[in-house]
Amino acid sequence: MILLQQTMQTKKSYELAAEVIPSPRQLEWQKLEMYAFCHFGTNTFTGREWGDGTASPEIFNPKKLDARQWAKEIKNAGLKAIILTCKHHDGFCLWPSEYTDYSVKNSPYKNGKGDVVKEVSDACREYGLKFGVYLSPWDRNNKSYGTGEEYNTYFVNQLTELATNYGDIFCFWFDGACGEGKNGKKQVYDWNRYFAVIRELQPNAVINICGPDVRWCGNEAGKSRESEWSVVPIYVSNQDFVAEHSQQEDNPEFSKRVEATVQDLGSREAIKDCTEFIWYPSETDVSIRPGWFYHKSQDFRVKSLKKLMQIYWDSVGGNSSLLLNIPPDKNGLLSKYDVRALRKFSDNLRKEFSHNLLKDCDLSASSQIDDEHNIKNILGDDGYWQCKAGDLNPEITIEFNSPVIADKIVLKENIATGQQIESFEVYGDNGDGYKKLCVSTIIGAKRICRFKKQKLKRMKIMITSYRVKATLNSVEIYCRE
Repeated sequence: MILLQQTMQTKKSYELAAEVIPSPRQLEWQKLEMYAFCHFGTNTFTGREWGDGTASPEIFNPKKLDARQWAKEIKNAGLKAIILTCKHHDGFCLWPSEYTDYSVKNSPYKNGKGDVVKEVSDACREYGLKFGVYLSPWDRNNKSYGTGEEYNTYFVNQLTELATNYGDIFCFWFDGACGEGKNGKKQVYDWNRYFAVIRELQPNAVINICGPDVRWCGNEAGKSRESEWSVVPIYVSNQDFVAEHSQQEDNPEFSKRVEATVQDLGSREAIKDCTEFIWYPSETDVSIRPGWFYHKSQDFRVKSLKKLMQIYWDSVGGNSSLLLNIPPDKNGLLSKYDVRALRKFSDNLRKEFSHNLLKDCDLSASSQIDDEHNIKNILGDDGYWQCKAGDLNPEITIEFNSPVIADKIVLKENIATGQQIESFEVYGDNGDGYKKLCVSTIIGAKRICRFKKQKLKRMKIMITSYRVKATLNSVEIYCRE
């Protein structure tokens, strides 16, 4: 312990942060980039966003439910997974839980023999999607809520059902809602106990938001920070801190506001007094329509292509994953309005990223640590480039074999060895000298920088600041079709 303290005292905070790397489960999660939320339950039939647990199970009867339709449209849109609201705050369970009568087993759906969780998880596997679980810790129906250990045991029992009966689960998604129960009391959640159950039964699953693996970006407006660091001080993962900041009152205006709890979580200035850090990457959750549950009155308020693309640039393009909510309607289908918006969004993404222009060029770098980490690694899926330690402002030069028309560049760090790059600049030259195309801060898992469409003979990437080592896993250059 004494040696560890001495080592920490001799290292600067940013050097300690540079040593933090993601777990294997976090690395796998980072590859998804985009996935879907499907809010579905009694709220779909009552028109509410937060149910109070008094709605009769009789109202839940999606007569045309087709989870394969959900999976097909979500898969075709390029999203990689579905997270289903298996139980929202009202306590109604979309699976026939043994521990409550407030579930599909007492609804008209399939005469009480239905299991929506199974249908969705099966559809995900059929279409090559990962399946995730949203399970609200706040239960406004169960009488044991607010009693402490009794409710925690109830919650663990339901968590165990979901973790053992529906195959591999990639994510357990917990929000921080903690309102009063029927007895007027709030529940003290035993987060560590919940996490232990998941780690035992689904060791490859990430635990999001009120969890140790993935953090909330800070708002429901689809906006990430300018510098979305994946390495943050360890206090940011404190569950009481997360719960306090992750939920607002049942206010529809909340989803329209940007209320990031802290704008700077990871810069040198922000972490200068910290000695303990965690890999805690960001997730941006946003709905395709104003509400999280389907409401017919919002059919003509589905987000436009322009808005969806801006959300994509800010989230996936800014080192944050995108969790896009697409709520099924009362029939149990994704509405034609949401599907139409989703198809336009995916079609546009294909046009934006149809052909990587970097495939036809010559590359050089100001330095590399060895032949194994040479600059050509940024062209493929294997290996990565890393500069020499003494190269304080490393440069990468791209010479196109023939002039290209470009309007964006995509950069990825080798995050398996940490998040290191603090700032960089990109330049372009069409024969009349280099001109600055874009300036940015962090890179992380993915950074997309857009610039005015133009013809280029060569480009240059200059890394202007990094922590201990500068690495790049890949660089891609595109022009919209």
